[in-house]
Amino acid sequence: MKRIEILDKAIADHVRDVRAIGINPTLLGAYKTSLRVDNEKINFEEVIWDDEIKDIADELKSYGVCEFTISSNYSGLIKTLAAFQKYGFQMAGITEVNARYRNTFTDDYERIPAIRMMNI
Repeated sequence: MKRIEILDKAIADHVRDVRAIGINPTLLGAYKTSLRVDNEKINFEEVIWDDEIKDIADELKSYGVCEFTISSNYSGLIKTLAAFQKYGFQMAGITEVNARYRNTFTDDYERIPAIRMMNI
C-alpha cells in the first residue's frame, strides 16, 4: 500500500487530536488497519459518518490517493456512496480485501468483498 507520510508521522508521534493537525480520525483508523492487515489500498470497514465524507475525499485527493475500498456494509452505505460520488469518487466494481480478523484454521486474514472506489 502507498505510504502517506503525514499519517505515518501522526501514528509514530502518537498524536491524540489528529483533527487539530487536519487529519480525519476515521481515515487514519482505516489507514492503520489497512497497513496492519496488508491491504493494497486503504479500506474502510467501519461506519463513515455523513459529516466526514467531504473531508475524507479532500484528504485522500491531497495525499494523491486515487482509489480506496469500502468493506463496511452498514445500513447507510448507499447514502455514503452517493456522497463520495458528489465529492469525486465513484464505484468501480467489487473486489476483495483482507479483513481485520484471521481464519482460525489457516491463520490467514479472511478475504471479504469490498466496493472499489476511484477518483473520477
